[in-house]
Amino acid sequence: MTRSLLPRLCRTIAACGLALALLPAALASAPAQPSTDLGLDREQALRLSQAAIGRQVGEHILLNREGRPVALSSFRGKPLLVSFIYTGCFQVCPTTTRSLQETVEGLQKSVGPNQFNVVSIGFNQPADSPQALKAFATQYGIKTPNWDFLSPPSAIVPALATDFGFVFQASPAGFDHVLQVSILDAEGRIVRQVYGESIAPAELGEPLKMLLAGQPVQTNELIDQLMDRVRILCTVYDPKTGAYKVDYTLPFQIAGGVTFFVLMLAFFFNEWRSSRQSARNKGVRSA
Repeated sequence: MTRSLLPRLCRTIAACGLALALLPAALASAPAQPSTDLGLDREQALRLSQAAIGRQVGEHILLNREGRPVALSSFRGKPLLVSFIYTGCFQVCPTTTRSLQETVEGLQKSVGPNQFNVVSIGFNQPADSPQALKAFATQYGIKTPNWDFLSPPSAIVPALATDFGFVFQASPAGFDHVLQVSILDAEGRIVRQVYGESIAPAELGEPLKMLLAGQPVQTNELIDQLMDRVRILCTVYDPKTGAYKVDYTLPFQIAGGVTFFVLMLAFFFNEWRSSRQSARNKGVRSA
C-alpha cells in the first residue's frame, strides 16, 4: 500500500467509524432494550403464546354486538381467526384491525366467501362492552358478515386469555399486549399464531388453504420463531409518549454495516481507477 493511499484510507475508515459511533445517539428514540420499554417479559409472552398451539379452546360464552350470548364452540365447523383488542386503544388496535380487515377481504376473494370466520374479542372489561365494540366496528367500517366482535364477562377474561396464549398487562396509557392473530381449525384447536401490526395475506392465507383442503398445518419452528421474535421485538411501547412505535435500532445497525462495506468498496474502486488513469498518463508522457 502506497504512502499516499494510507492517509486517505485512514480518513475513510475514521469517517465511517464516526458515523457508526454516532448512530446509537441518533437512534435514541428507538430503544435497544425493548423488554424494559414494553413492560412485558416478551420472551415469556412469546413462549406462552406458542405453547397454546395445539390447544383446543374451551367453552366460553361471550356477548355479541347486540348483547346476545355467543359460544365460541358455535364457530366450529370452519377455520376461525381470533384477535384481541381493546376499544380504548387509539393507535395499535385500530392499525392491526385495519390490516386484518384488508387481509380478510383479500382472502375472501382467493378462498371464497364464508369459508372461514373472524372474531375480535374486547379484553378490557367492563369497558369493552357490546355497545363499545359495536361502535368500534362501525367507526372502522367493518361490515363483513362472518366477522363478529365479542365481549367476554370480566370473570372469564383470564381463562380466555390463557386458552389463546394471549398476554397483556395494564400500563399508564392503557395496555401492553402481544399483537397476535390465532388461527383455529374446524375443531377449535389453535394451529398457528401470527404476530405483528401488519398481517401479510400469505401469513393467514397459507394455513387457511391447508385447513380448507383438510391438510395439517405444518410449522417450521426455527424460521417461525425467528420471524415471530422479530415482529414482536420490533413493536415497542414508549412510556414517555404513551404510544407504540417501531424499533428501528436493528435495521439501522445492519444498514450501518452495509454502508461501511459499500464505502470501502467504493474507496478501493476509486483508488484502482485513479492508479490506472495515472499509469495511462505516464505512458502518454513517456511516448
